Amino acid sequence: MLRLSLIALALVPGTALAQAYQCRAPERFEVPGAFTAREPRRALPISAYSLVASWSPEWCRSHPEDRSMQCNAANGRFGFILHGFWPEGRPGASPQWCAVRPAPDARTLREHLCMTPNPGLLAHEWAKRGSCMARTPRAYFRSAAVLWRSIRWPDADSLSRRDGLTVGELRAAFLVINPEWRGEQLVINTSRTGWLTEVRLCYRRDFMPGNCARASRGAPDSEPLRIWRGL
Repeated sequence: MLRLSLIALALVPGTALAQAYQCRAPERFEVPGAFTAREPRRALPISAYSLVASWSPEWCRSHPEDRSMQCNAANGRFGFILHGFWPEGRPGASPQWCAVRPAPDARTLREHLCMTPNPGLLAHEWAKRGSCMARTPRAYFRSAAVLWRSIRWPDADSLSRRDGLTVGELRAAFLVINPEWRGEQLVINTSRTGWLTEVRLCYRRDFMPGNCARASRGAPDSEPLRIWRGL
């Protein structure tokens, strides 16, 4: 069902690796086993979806303990990476932990390491979110990749050098190259000290852009914005 709903989007041009400046999947990596549910299982009706993109340089700067491919310069240098493709439910409760098996295999993980360069994060996202949306990890990640490839990302590295940069300028830069989107359909989140952390894109049930919930509108356009380049 999820796959069929996304066929049309697969024809939309985009940049497959988004802002993966360089990416070389390691020959060998640890394949995570099945996760154990960490919160209650919630098999709820899906009302909408979110595509959550992390700004990788800021993540690695604020998490020096992260030794994954994402923060290892030997495997690549990344800009925006896909944190997750999430189902949304009713306010305050979204579907989660519908199943933890089957766990994704090495082949499935490798196919998507330039989109989400952390095998553990991929496996976690499948167990917590994807298992409520698709029957297998392969189907879930392929669907996420279709949406990911349909998005064009602004040159955040260039924006980071602009004096007096604001959240609104990043939003405007995104909308210029993604004219099918509107400002109220994306959330830009920052750290407590004003550094870019993530961009969330909101979708309706038909996988077309939809308005984000008012409770999660993120940083206001007038807020000063800093972007850590990490290069």
